[in-house]
Amino acid sequence: MAHIALYRTWRPQSFQDMVGQRHIVQTLQNSLREGRFSHAYLFNGPRGTGKTSAAKILAKAVNCLNGPGIEPCNQCDACVRITEGAVMDVVEIDAASNRGVEEIRDIRDKVKYAPTEVRQKVYIIDEVHMLTTEAFNALLKTLEEPPAHVMFILATTEPHKLPATIISRCQRFDFRRVALEEQVERLRQVCREEHIEIEEDALSFIGRLSDGGMRDALSLLDQIIAFSGGCVTYDDVLSITGGMASDQFERLVTAVQNSDVGAALKLVDDFMQEGKSADKCMESLIYYFRDLLMVKMVPGSQAVTERILDIKRFAEVAQRFSSDALISMIDTLNYYQTEMKYSVQPQTLLEVALMKLCSGSSQAGASSAQTQGGSASNAAAPERQDGLIGQLMNRIQKLEEQLTQVLKQGVAPSGNAPASGSSRTSAPAPVVTRKSIEKLDGYLKGKDDPAIRTVLQQWGQVLGRVKELKITVHAWLVDGEPVSINDGNLLVAFKSAMHRETTEKPANRQLIEQVMAELLGQPYRLVTVMLKDWKAAADQSKPVDEPKEEFKLVPEDTQSADGSVKEEWISEAIQLFGEDLVKIKED
Repeated sequence: MAHIALYRTWRPQSFQDMVGQRHIVQTLQNSLREGRFSHAYLFNGPRGTGKTSAAKILAKAVNCLNGPGIEPCNQCDACVRITEGAVMDVVEIDAASNRGVEEIRDIRDKVKYAPTEVRQKVYIIDEVHMLTTEAFNALLKTLEEPPAHVMFILATTEPHKLPATIISRCQRFDFRRVALEEQVERLRQVCREEHIEIEEDALSFIGRLSDGGMRDALSLLDQIIAFSGGCVTYDDVLSITGGMASDQFERLVTAVQNSDVGAALKLVDDFMQEGKSADKCMESLIYYFRDLLMVKMVPGSQAVTERILDIKRFAEVAQRFSSDALISMIDTLNYYQTEMKYSVQPQTLLEVALMKLCSGSSQAGASSAQTQGGSASNAAAPERQDGLIGQLMNRIQKLEEQLTQVLKQGVAPSGNAPASGSSRTSAPAPVVTRKSIEKLDGYLKGKDDPAIRTVLQQWGQVLGRVKELKITVHAWLVDGEPVSINDGNLLVAFKSAMHRETTEKPANRQLIEQVMAELLGQPYRLVTVMLKDWKAAADQSKPVDEPKEEFKLVPEDTQSADGSVKEEWISEAIQLFGEDLVKIKED
């Protein structure tokens, strides 16, 4: 017999088998006990938490030949056939692939007919948020006043996409993520019934990786059993999932605290040699620092005890850092994790992030010493350092504001600053100096290059591809236009200084150059200029105007046979109408 996946084998067949949804089970059982079940239900919550399973159990409970009762018997013909999906009156519809108005109209036309096999017609619409607006409108009236023999059960992971008119016509049940303790207990039961030996740490790690989804936990367990056989260890789980043990992170954190860049990079290289991915390492590292912060700030929280196996060991590591230092590290890692999504070298970004953490570890250590009660001078040192940093940041901000103002006035950034004691009021400078023209000289010669015309024809494709990869970069780049090519450099002129500056950031420039190499057929280096500067340079590079030749309209006279002179238009009139009809009058 073919192997059946664990999540299908262990799918709940009764309310008592459901894991972690006690508030929903109790409400539905009370309704069944009193015969007060509704005509429409909305089950919403994260994936793998039991929404569709609860819908099928409810369909069996209302149609059980030994009921209706608080539990289906799972033995009568109705329960068995509903479990097998062989009852025509219990219909399960996937709204993701049947989202049109025609499918819903078909349901609307059939609900009026009485059930033929069981006492209650049940329509289970999974992923109902995928229905179109027209389909929702077609469902609306039927959902509000269906026949007495019909029950609708809508299931979705995104209830916010449903119209309020649909939600208001249903009894809503919010499914929650399954608690780690309940997940571990169910996994332990599955392993016991399947005759699988597994370590407790492995069970807990599988539960944490599933993020509250029981189906995900069972699927992951099934995969690990296929790898390990009848005996599953914690190391097996780490190997198959790409995870990393906490002691590896502890060594990495120690290297960061000691500013030991070499040791940190060596650990990263070891991770890569073991087959770990850079993005997975970054994600796990962020979670590790998050756990350290939680242990430090809320040591007794349930969120801490569910995720961390050895609280005491984490607490010892957390004492090495201040809360502010941990928050700063998480911010740094989060920034590089975002950039990693669009980088062709994710490992490099991971290494850069760790080097940045190592360079800032001295400040973290000082803050930690202050937290642990150092001397008065040591306690004041971070404050003085913070004050100095604040002053520097203020000065940088003022300089940026002054530079922006200068650029708005059209003054070249390379202009000399006024000497001390000179007048503050300066005459308006020219928009483009001769020096800047010389810098653009090669581009001015290349503005008529056939290659730039090819780039302009494909620029729309470049913008479209950039938008697919990172829409924010597209928002900045769309302000510019290619104007010239010179020595493998593509010059793009921008109307806005802010758009130009943002486009020139290393990560954004790398993405744009990658797309240009992909679509233009050869690599180009992105060079930028302000559009007004480019136009001014182009105007100043033109040669001095030569005296223009004056053009005058001089009528050509024609001479008739008798020697008289006739203008050309008179001759044309005579040719068209003949001499007998044309009369010439002198003004």
